[in-house]
Amino acid sequence: MRILPAGDCSLLVELDDLDEVLGYYAALVADPPPHAVDIVPAARTVLVTTTGSLDILRNHLLDVQPLRAARSAGELLEVPVVYDGADLADVADLLGCTVTEVVERHTGEDWTVAFCGFAPGFGYLTGTADWNIPRRSSPRTKVPVGAVALAGEFSGVYPRESPGGWQLIGHTDLKIFDQQRDPAALFHPGRRVRFVDAGRG
Repeated sequence: MRILPAGDCSLLVELDDLDEVLGYYAALVADPPPHAVDIVPAARTVLVTTTGSLDILRNHLLDVQPLRAARSAGELLEVPVVYDGADLADVADLLGCTVTEVVERHTGEDWTVAFCGFAPGFGYLTGTADWNIPRRSSPRTKVPVGAVALAGEFSGVYPRESPGGWQLIGHTDLKIFDQQRDPAALFHPGRRVRFVDAGRG
């Protein structure tokens, strides 16, 4: 673990892998540093911003013990999915299985929102299985809102229409991000997500 300065009021904690980030972030949320105003996880880092002393913050961060059960600790959100994505058959080929088995595997996984980024409300969801799905060689210029997709070790739901290179396996009518709602984003770090099969379109 390395702790690096990040501006005048933040420290960046570099960790070995995503599992360590999940456990470290969960421990920080359970026992926040004094005067912390923001804790932001990413794929290999956690950024902590404070209104207090950086030295005090550094000492707190050095003492943090990651929580091992971080993946199963968050509140559960069920997301209904119609599995009709344009890349569903290609994903089945990549995994060496049938389309039905892809759906069963995706819905049978316990997903956790590891971190957010790319667009407001977009969560990078990680599971326990080895997905390792390559991104498309040529990204789409438009991915529809609600598209459910896979890339690398992650699954995600596009909160709005945007370009994207992830493999599309279905869609959901659930509004993942809505500025008129409080909270606007349904995905936040640490939240558990279960995808529910709502049919094949």
